[in-house]
Amino acid sequence: MGYKQAASLLGEILNRTMNRQVVFFVFLLSLHFAFSQVSYSIPEELPKGFLVGNIAQDLGLEIKRLVSGKAKIYSRSNEEYVELNREKGVLLVKKRIDREALCTETALCAFNIQIILENPMEFYSVTVQVTDINDNAPTFVKSEMTFKISESATTGAKFVLERAEDLDVGMNGVQKYELKPSENFALKLHNNANGNKNVEMVLQKPLDREKQDQISLVLTAVDGGEPPMSGTMLIVITVLDANDNAPVFTQQTYKATVTENSPKGTIVTTVTASDADQGSNSKLTYSITNMLGNVRNMFEVNKENGDVILIGNIDYEKSKQFQINIGASDDGGYTDSCKLIVDVQDVNDNKPEINIMSKSNVISEDAKLSTVVTMINIEDLDSGENGNVNCFISETIPFTLKSSTNNFYTLVTESDLDRERASEYNITVTCSDEGVPSLSSSVTLTLQISDVNDNAPVFERSSYEAYIVENNTPGLSIFTVKATDADWNQNARVSYILEDSSVNGVPVSSYVSVSADSGVIHAVRSFDYEQIKDFQFHVKAQDGGSPPLSSNVTVKILIQDQNDNPPQVLYPVQTGGSVVAEMVPRSADVGYLVTKVVAVDVDSGQNAWLSYKLQKATDRALFEVGSQNGEIRTIRQVTDKDAVKQRLTVIVEDNGQPSRSATVIVNVAVADSFPEVLSEFTDFSHDKEYNDNLTFYLVLALAVVSFLFITCLVVIISVKIYRWRQSRILYHSSLPVIPYYPPRYSDTLGTGTLPHVYNYEVCRTTDSRKSDCKFGTVGSQNVLIMDPSSTGTMQRIQSEKNILDEPDSPLEEEGTFNFSSGKTYKLNGIASKQS
Repeated sequence: MGYKQAASLLGEILNRTMNRQVVFFVFLLSLHFAFSQVSYSIPEELPKGFLVGNIAQDLGLEIKRLVSGKAKIYSRSNEEYVELNREKGVLLVKKRIDREALCTETALCAFNIQIILENPMEFYSVTVQVTDINDNAPTFVKSEMTFKISESATTGAKFVLERAEDLDVGMNGVQKYELKPSENFALKLHNNANGNKNVEMVLQKPLDREKQDQISLVLTAVDGGEPPMSGTMLIVITVLDANDNAPVFTQQTYKATVTENSPKGTIVTTVTASDADQGSNSKLTYSITNMLGNVRNMFEVNKENGDVILIGNIDYEKSKQFQINIGASDDGGYTDSCKLIVDVQDVNDNKPEINIMSKSNVISEDAKLSTVVTMINIEDLDSGENGNVNCFISETIPFTLKSSTNNFYTLVTESDLDRERASEYNITVTCSDEGVPSLSSSVTLTLQISDVNDNAPVFERSSYEAYIVENNTPGLSIFTVKATDADWNQNARVSYILEDSSVNGVPVSSYVSVSADSGVIHAVRSFDYEQIKDFQFHVKAQDGGSPPLSSNVTVKILIQDQNDNPPQVLYPVQTGGSVVAEMVPRSADVGYLVTKVVAVDVDSGQNAWLSYKLQKATDRALFEVGSQNGEIRTIRQVTDKDAVKQRLTVIVEDNGQPSRSATVIVNVAVADSFPEVLSEFTDFSHDKEYNDNLTFYLVLALAVVSFLFITCLVVIISVKIYRWRQSRILYHSSLPVIPYYPPRYSDTLGTGTLPHVYNYEVCRTTDSRKSDCKFGTVGSQNVLIMDPSSTGTMQRIQSEKNILDEPDSPLEEEGTFNFSSGKTYKLNGIASKQS
């Protein structure tokens, strides 16, 4: 065909196509996702960019849905003949379509494509039917055929001619044959079951070799296109001498079966023909007369015996049936033909092919049930049971595989997802056919589960207790609370918040603070165990999700005691100017209770366990101190040789680490009467004053040695004179000496709190400086307090009753006695009897 003819033909095709109304039909189905089918019909050989159809309008979709859904075309084959314009919603021809190349053996030619959309996933099937145009002329494989025909051939003898092949179909295929000239021969056409025509040349007029030994004929094949196209073949006939019997096949149609993948050399069947002639005219030659197709590449026939032999690799998926035209000819030029139909039996030699149409790599853990994750297309090239495919998932996972029409499967969620149980799934889809043995193939899909903030932070404990030693440094780290969140990333980022509350009316934030990132609890202030022993508060753990989730925990802080308080001595009371003296009669026995040192420690635990020790004493062999109760007792019999003045230094220690202590000085008077004691303790009191002053002067002497040396001499001499005068005045006084006794107190059996109750009797005279004292019970205690700073005459003050009026009744009294010597004596005690 020339270029002008081709251009004219293409123009006519386009004009006819533009005027032709595109026919389509739509089927709507629904199975958990959208499924529709649209069919278009277009002629072949359309130029690129030609409009196939308005897919958006035909599917009832909006153009913005095509754009947002990232619409794309999925095709099983690698070639795409049409393309999608999302912005206009139309299908366009992507490249030139040759129907003859697309569909080689079928008259009805069509191809299927799928339109895939995402968010949500949808797909639609589109069938495009390609109609034939008359773009191929009838052709003969051979440009020339030769026949040797005996002149004795009878009228009506048939000679099989090669059939012309036209790649077009329908009316565009071969419609008629013409043979010129037609003096001796006429054409006869036989319609086959498959629609093809067998062409035979029939002798109408006997041949005469002597007139014409060679005849040239032209066979023309004409198709039914507009305009019609044709092809020609030259037939050369050589006229031979008489051979009046033609070969005859035993069957006009033979049938055979061959299994695909059969080895080369397999004999499919044997065809047989006979000739009634004798000699060389009865010798037959077999041959395959097919000129088109791949029959000659797959089969051959033994020229001598008619065996049909397989010479190629036969594949059921490419060709399911072969039609072989076999001819038998003798040496005289007579021929006969038969047809061999070979059916190919399928063998299960193809695994199912799994094609991923669309898939999601990530899915949220709060996805709804039946959410489509992946769409799969399955194809098995085998037939029958060998092509029936079933797909399944072997694992126990929250996904299931659902089947739809035309071997399409969707992977959907079957149950709730939980990223905290499984953050990723490797889903293996296995597809098996029903052949024997069965063939299968599989594909593994990896699916990530994205996190949703569905877990609140959880503390490691239901409550916390922490300890801190008192007197801590502000800002000290006390304890760390820890909460974990099963979520991921931002949803698992935990922040710690101190809940608002108060402790003893004070905001808890003034006691502790919490680090938002680490959960470390810091002390804001220094704690004192003696003021607060424990307190509790709430800490909230909150994640970073939106909205955030939180949980609370109770934290109790216990303050631990520290040995920061020394013991405090409650008794005997240490006064600045007075001297307290405990009296011990010279008749006291071993174990006589002199007094009891009472001390307390505000600390707790072992820090408050007190022990008493005698540090110094005038006579260590006379007194001892109970280490647990602080009782001062005699350890031997008091003798006349013992000094009246006894000075004991008792140290009180706690059990802390390190221990703290307090020292108390106990003055003890060993005497049977108060006048005997009075002078001694007057000197004692002045000795204390003297010692104190001396210490003061010695300190000052370090600064001005010379001046203080002279001053100290003057002071010492003055003090000595003053003491001598005071003692003389007291000696010549006619007033009685009234000793001081401590108030009654109760014994707590050595627990270090209060001592025993003691009673005593006082005997007084009017003109004597000595008075007799009678002690009521063993273990009685007398305390004498002398204040040398008082002056004046002695006066007695009675608090409630005159002891002279009721001498036999006990009376608690407190009195002050002023002596003419210038000294004042205070008396506290209980008088049980007076005389």
